[in-house]
Amino acid sequence: MTSTPASPQPSGGGHWEELVTAALLGTARRAPSGVAAGRDAPTALLDAAAVETVRRRAGMRPGRAAARLEPAAEDPRPALPPTAARRLTMLLADRPGTGSGGRRGTAPDLMELLPQWLATANRHGYAAPPQALPALLDAARGRTDLRPAVLAFAGPRALWLARLNADWRFALRSAPGGGAALPGPGEPERIRRLWEEGLFAERVALLSAVRARDAAGARDLLATTWASERAEDRLMFLDSLRTGLCGADEPFLEQALADRSRNVRATAAELLSALPASALAGRMAQRAGSCVAIDHTRNTPAIVVEAPHECDAGMERDGVVPKAPTGRGERSWWLGQLVEAAPLGTWSRRLGGRTPEEIVALPVADDWRDELHAAWCRAAVRQRDPSWSRALLGTPAAPEAGGPGAVSLAERAKLLGTLEATERAGWVAGFIAVHGLSEAFQLLGVCTVPWADPLGRAVVDALNIARDAGSYPWSFSGVMGLAERCLDPAEAVRLEALTAVPDESEDAAPGAGSYWAESFQRLLTTLRLRATMQSEFTAP
Repeated sequence: MTSTPASPQPSGGGHWEELVTAALLGTARRAPSGVAAGRDAPTALLDAAAVETVRRRAGMRPGRAAARLEPAAEDPRPALPPTAARRLTMLLADRPGTGSGGRRGTAPDLMELLPQWLATANRHGYAAPPQALPALLDAARGRTDLRPAVLAFAGPRALWLARLNADWRFALRSAPGGGAALPGPGEPERIRRLWEEGLFAERVALLSAVRARDAAGARDLLATTWASERAEDRLMFLDSLRTGLCGADEPFLEQALADRSRNVRATAAELLSALPASALAGRMAQRAGSCVAIDHTRNTPAIVVEAPHECDAGMERDGVVPKAPTGRGERSWWLGQLVEAAPLGTWSRRLGGRTPEEIVALPVADDWRDELHAAWCRAAVRQRDPSWSRALLGTPAAPEAGGPGAVSLAERAKLLGTLEATERAGWVAGFIAVHGLSEAFQLLGVCTVPWADPLGRAVVDALNIARDAGSYPWSFSGVMGLAERCLDPAEAVRLEALTAVPDESEDAAPGAGSYWAESFQRLLTTLRLRATMQSEFTAP
């Protein structure tokens, strides 16, 4: 029950206001009635206020009770094993160290192991302990990268709590439909009503859910309100068609090419270019093919490029952006967009039946090589074409770290993302064996965790080589951090010999030996802790 003040008495309410006014102005300027002026006036004022407070509280009367909260939904998943639950408490209680000079000591960074712990818990299908939910939500509030895993692990009770605490409202925004139950496939009327009347987040969640189980049904649902949607909403809805994209989506996407919004047109064009049999892909293939050819008049066949001289209305409608960024030539800008959107199968037919490796190896006249290869890189990523990705990556042992086609580490990382996990790890391991770790950080980030055996061995060997060479140790702290999270715990046995302080050469960085020993000790301790954590999920 709650209480509300009784109706003020004729003298009581006025007397309280008189006391408040005297307290604000000071008793030297105004003494309330019943309080004598002088040195004792402040004390007398406080006494009078205390008496009046008791009198006012005695005049309170019961108010109407608030509605009782609905209980949180049950979580049917099994409870964590006790050892895993205790480990979660330890991980959530840890805070990053504040040591100076970048020295972290030999203790593992527990908060950095939390994402891996959550992934394992979700893989096993365990429910979060109720008492851990506040700490989990606080952790996810501070780190957006944790939110998907935390919300999956925390389940329906986290959403129940989020409705009661404004600090945790991100959970409602992150959950499909704000945490509300979405209609199922057998509820067409509820689907229609939610689509027409729901909040934007609910509609996005609904469209994604329908698309996942019925691609055509989601497209038809979107078409019913497409013309009346806001431009920014059309863009978000259109993006949901990436899931299950197929040839049946082409008529709808072709209509979107005439949309009022440039961003909507660009997204529709991108989606159509990912359909090699689409009419847009055919148009782009014809345009790009007219710009790139083989010159047979040279002693060695070479690719010659004649970039477009204008961006006509048809190109613009098909998603080509006419205005080049600052520092880019217009013709090279248009060429890159055409080649990026053309189906990669175009080039074998256009360039004499050559394989992707043979095409990439051809010389390119007039300094068009980097522009052409960069566009092929983007096309290989967009079209998820592993054969072209391999050709553009080249062999990891190539003298140039970039290989024959990739022009940046970021592009190499994206190309690797199109390969199967084992092949990806093998390529990066070969790259590290030849070029070391200085350029491999971005490439390691796209490899599946835990790292496959060849990759793990390559990383440890490269770190050992850097240690023996007396290299500046702080330049490898990023790779060390990745290794702590990604190295297979089985590699721990190979690290024991590296935890000793090595003899420092004259040209070694001051203190490098002890730093390396400390880093390897922390890596070894972390790997053993990760192995223990894994075993705790299956403990009785």
